[in-house]
Amino acid sequence: MTDLQTAPPAEPAKPAVLTIRNARLGDVAGIKALVARVYKDMPPYTPGMLRGQIATYPDGQFVVEFEGEIVGYAASFRIDEASAMGPHTWDQITGGGYGARHDPEGEWLYGMEVCVDPARRRLRIGQRLYDARRDLCEAQNLKGVVFGGRMPGLARRRAAYPDPNAYVEAVRDRKVKDPIMAFHQRSGFEPAGVLLNYLPSDKASLGHAARWVWRNPYYVEATGKGAAFAVKETVRVATVQLQMRKVDSFQEFIDNVEYFVDVVSDYRADFVVFPELFTLQLLSLATKKLTPAESIEALTRYTPRFVEAMRELAVGYNVNIIGGSHPTRTEDGEIQNVAYVFLRDGSVHEQEKIHPTPNERHWWNIKGGDRVHAIPTDCGPIGVMICYDSEFPELARRLADEGARILFTPFCTDNRQGYLRVRYCSQARAIENQCYVVLSGNVGNLPNVENMDIQYAQSCILTPCDFPFARDGVAAEASENVETVTVADLDLSDLAWAKAQGTVRNLRDRRFDLYKTVWTDGG
Repeated sequence: MTDLQTAPPAEPAKPAVLTIRNARLGDVAGIKALVARVYKDMPPYTPGMLRGQIATYPDGQFVVEFEGEIVGYAASFRIDEASAMGPHTWDQITGGGYGARHDPEGEWLYGMEVCVDPARRRLRIGQRLYDARRDLCEAQNLKGVVFGGRMPGLARRRAAYPDPNAYVEAVRDRKVKDPIMAFHQRSGFEPAGVLLNYLPSDKASLGHAARWVWRNPYYVEATGKGAAFAVKETVRVATVQLQMRKVDSFQEFIDNVEYFVDVVSDYRADFVVFPELFTLQLLSLATKKLTPAESIEALTRYTPRFVEAMRELAVGYNVNIIGGSHPTRTEDGEIQNVAYVFLRDGSVHEQEKIHPTPNERHWWNIKGGDRVHAIPTDCGPIGVMICYDSEFPELARRLADEGARILFTPFCTDNRQGYLRVRYCSQARAIENQCYVVLSGNVGNLPNVENMDIQYAQSCILTPCDFPFARDGVAAEASENVETVTVADLDLSDLAWAKAQGTVRNLRDRRFDLYKTVWTDGG
């Protein structure tokens, strides 16, 4: 009879050393480092591009981890058959590397990237990533996988095969060895012609690529449209049209802000946005009238207290706060107009105003920032354009490419003309980028504060102009020049519908063969 008490204990399960999973925003640094190791002679992805890929289609991005390090990455998106099978370049089909051409109703999965750590070739990482793509095709009932693959042996054999199509046929018929192309064949892909001038930076392939196709044997022809947008994804936003008023202490200022945060929290809002430069009320604490330069210098001293107090409000009331903007002295000694975003998980993000107005530069010596990025939140990526920034379409387009579906525009305008410039441009940004734009402005005046004599605002929540949205492209708006809160529910699934099936499809219809914006960071 076995003595159970003396039986040796079971061995504890050992943790897996290799895993494959969907990429997360926290993986961006690891993916960027991997790409730099793999492509030493080609332009790297920027963090913004990687965030855009993940935010736009999370299901299609995969990483392989080995002993806690990212050693493989695959980026994919859905695309319609005509685009996938027609002539195109890498820039055109991928939306400049952001995956911005993703179509939720696309019949094909397009592989825009697979990279494997050169030191981990024996782990069959590439095969695992290809298998993950095939599994995704079967799960989402897609026709198959298509991509443009490198032909690194082409440059060496240019004399024998001046026509790239002849080179592909020779590799297919095993007359010529090309290890990368042979791997695609072994993985079940078939060549389907050549994509000329696909990636000019790929010198070994003379800039061309072979189009590879894998067809899903389980694909069933769809019988209807619209299933991709059946699930609603609603976000509640609130904008505070704030009365500028004299305060007797910093705590009184925060108490006034807390009142509105409390109100929108009762409405269970996900976001609340305050106006640009709403902290100028703190200048009423000065014992003497300050010059414009002295005023801004005085405000920068409140930055640590302001940031901590607002962070506590976001956490305490469970709402994400776009804290208008506040003049801040940066590490290089410059004063910038900074929008602080306080998320309800306690994290704090910053977005500098990129374009100070001539007035700000002259009176307050405010300098422009140099970084524009989408901010990850629990409701998806968002973007911030401070007032004048809304009048520059390049900024909103980059934020949209990084996955932002809601853009917040805190503004501060002294008359109706200035307000309408911000309003009309923000409406254009909503249409161009098929996203929502939320405006928040100040009203009233601060008589003893230089350059803040009067204010004009009609805060609003703007939408694209198409059938799922409000008739005039306005989800909600405040009355002019009164202190109030405006709230609206925004359905993010309507944006997905508009991008895929809308009357116009601005993001998808861009002409990447004719134009693109080049950023100094490569994004």
